[in-house]
Amino acid sequence: MRWLKFTTEGKTSWGLVEGDRVITIDGDLSDYRRTAQLYALNDVKIELPLIPRTFYCVGLNYFKHLKEAADRRGEVPAVPDRPEVGYRAQNALIAHDEEVVIPEFATEKIHYEGELVVVIGRKVKHLTPDNAMDCVFGYTIGNDVSERTWQKADRGLWRSKNADTFKPMGPWIETSADLEKMQTIIRVNGRETYRFRTNDMIFGVVPFLVELTKYFTLWPGDVIWMGTDGASPDLKHGDLVEIEITGIGSLRNRFVREEA
Repeated sequence: MRWLKFTTEGKTSWGLVEGDRVITIDGDLSDYRRTAQLYALNDVKIELPLIPRTFYCVGLNYFKHLKEAADRRGEVPAVPDRPEVGYRAQNALIAHDEEVVIPEFATEKIHYEGELVVVIGRKVKHLTPDNAMDCVFGYTIGNDVSERTWQKADRGLWRSKNADTFKPMGPWIETSADLEKMQTIIRVNGRETYRFRTNDMIFGVVPFLVELTKYFTLWPGDVIWMGTDGASPDLKHGDLVEIEITGIGSLRNRFVREEA
């Protein structure tokens, strides 16, 4: 099932995406009823699928991305020996087809990172490898936008990763995707710039769920962004970035530079 949060005729609702139609539902993800009200998908405003209670984000979880980051620093890549997780800011989230605004004082080193997003469906702690996936409600797509000059200059990621609009997410939540069959395909202005097997992670979804829940309670609506592979070109004003994950859909956002 594909769960969509959408706005039409001044009202925001949950709906189910079936083909090119949206079926409005009464209720929410835990208790709902299909209605007879239908809309064309192209005629509605797609909203963020959810605002996470906690926004977890994985770094350096694909070998090529790790190697390229090390190469830029002139270092030998150090492959992590355990899952490690950081955080992102809710204020940075925007929806499908909304604009990523590049601050006017940012450098040219603006990059995309196409990521699988895991959506948690129930309260859990102390998961095991055998039951970890039971808490996963579904998946969506994220674009972890980065300003690399700020990332290099700062001790933390407070502005390089968390500036307003730097975290597009959507377009919906897919509950029946198969991790083993997924590919992540990234296009800039319609041209494919990178492709990789989504599940070729150094540490997959299960190890991260197990490690996280040793220390934290996961709650319904929490999200975990699972990292990316490869490298991004420098993005400029007007570029349209589309991140497709097969079995889920496509997240599309245009990048625009803020005027002085």
